[in-house]
Amino acid sequence: MTNKNDLRKIMRERKRQFTGEKLGEMSLSAVTRLLSHYIIKNARTIFIYYSLPDEVDTHALADVLADSGKTVLMPAVTGDYDMELHRYEGKQSLKRGAYGIMEPTGELYTCYENIDVAIVPGMAFDAENNRLGRGKGYYDRFLAKMPGTYKIGLCFDFQKVWKLPADKNDIKMDEVICNGQ
Repeated sequence: MTNKNDLRKIMRERKRQFTGEKLGEMSLSAVTRLLSHYIIKNARTIFIYYSLPDEVDTHALADVLADSGKTVLMPAVTGDYDMELHRYEGKQSLKRGAYGIMEPTGELYTCYENIDVAIVPGMAFDAENNRLGRGKGYYDRFLAKMPGTYKIGLCFDFQKVWKLPADKNDIKMDEVICNGQ
């Protein structure tokens, strides 16, 4: 089995094979599948990431969810190991934060037990819904605070692998949604 760092390199190489336009097209398919999911339709409070250029694009998705009356939360990095959640109040309320990621400036949200769904990015996911992140552990530490939240990994088909190396600190997804699965 390949180690985590080697898998991250492989995934970065796979992502570079696609233009930004092609990743956008593939994103649309994944987002459409996500929006039609009964869990998303019934959720009141959703934790979602604001995507980087090489991830499934969630920018319009955040607006669609917020416009449908859902409480949309996004993470903001607060240190080397921590992040916190803030309400997403539209693109105008975002600022460039840690690692160049756009982060929300809305109201701080701490009622983790009220979060119905977490939509989570990853470098890779496997057949058992294990997730490989970027290597800092932010999401694993944060998701551990939300044991009752339904966790959906969102990715491109080429990010799916048969088996990932996983340890006790890695938080498993309840489900993984891709662009063509």
